[in-house]
Amino acid sequence: MPNQVWLSQLKIHRAIAVIRAPKMVWGEKMALAVASGGMGLIEITWNCDRAPELISQLRSQLPNCMIGTGTLFNVQELQEAIACGAQFLFSPHTDPEMIKAAVAKNIPMIPGALTPTEIITAWNYGASCVKVFPVQSVGGTNYIKSLQEPLGHIPLIPTGGVMLENARAFLEAGAVAVGLSGELFPKKWVLEENWDGITEQAKALMQRLH
Repeated sequence: MPNQVWLSQLKIHRAIAVIRAPKMVWGEKMALAVASGGMGLIEITWNCDRAPELISQLRSQLPNCMIGTGTLFNVQELQEAIACGAQFLFSPHTDPEMIKAAVAKNIPMIPGALTPTEIITAWNYGASCVKVFPVQSVGGTNYIKSLQEPLGHIPLIPTGGVMLENARAFLEAGAVAVGLSGELFPKKWVLEENWDGITEQAKALMQRLH
């Protein structure tokens, strides 16, 4: 999928639901819950229970959503993720070989970076966007805002500290989209299988961002 398509999807949806599930059935329910709440970009982290199977299954179950993966650490994992149908790829770090491998398959690759040097390096290697992580530890929305003047041409997706209350502020600071994990999926709700609560949380997020 060309980068233009990925970027247009980011600009439409503005948020990615990041799912880390110790049980595959929970991962499925979490994905269905946020999709019901109007979220169209869903990341299944590679360390989820049976992640490849879950990604493949969700591609069939949620044809109107884009299903990707994250927490990829090397080229082998990245190739396995592409093979099971992941439509976009996140990593917590910048690895030039991983970016090259994703570019060769025309799959959007979003590596993690933090400093201006790291962000520019990732972009120059061919990243589709750059994940700014962990953003809250370095100033949150102010940090994203301060990157705009020199790096405004690079689409940034902050994660790590994005909440319902501040998600819109990150977009206003210049981020192309945001990633949310624990905020969308409170542990208590997952343990109680409160999928309706998660759907409402996703709806509330979408209302704030649009």
